[in-house]
Amino acid sequence: MPLIEIEGIMKAIPHRYPFLLIDRVVNVTRDHSATGIKNVSVNENFFQGHFPGRPVMPGVLIVEAMAQTAGVLVVKTLGKECEGKLVYFMTIDNAKFRRPVVPGDQLYIHVTKERNRANVWKFRSLAKVNDVIVAEAFFSAMILDH
Repeated sequence: MPLIEIEGIMKAIPHRYPFLLIDRVVNVTRDHSATGIKNVSVNENFFQGHFPGRPVMPGVLIVEAMAQTAGVLVVKTLGKECEGKLVYFMTIDNAKFRRPVVPGDQLYIHVTKERNRANVWKFRSLAKVNDVIVAEAFFSAMILDH
């Protein structure tokens, strides 16, 4: 599947600034996996308070970027009738944060579908900077109408 730029991401999921946390999605294999890319900029609003003088991307936002990547994968798997639906976390398991993500990093978020049943999907995700794992998590989400 071709590269999904920001316009395609915004068609797929309802998130918007300042909470849209992926810039593009690549390597989409329907019903299997996708890779989200986040270009981390010093201009991100969360760096004002996390932490002044030593900016670090909050781990919860890395996990949110994982979920947004998974949301795009779900829409590309299910098709247009799923565009804009909400994805609600149900579980986040075994989240690990291995090194800080800082301004200038390019975060690659690899999401793999473990399984799904009806509107509940389970994923495994690894986030990498320069091919080094910076975070990982298993999570499940429910896809619902607004």
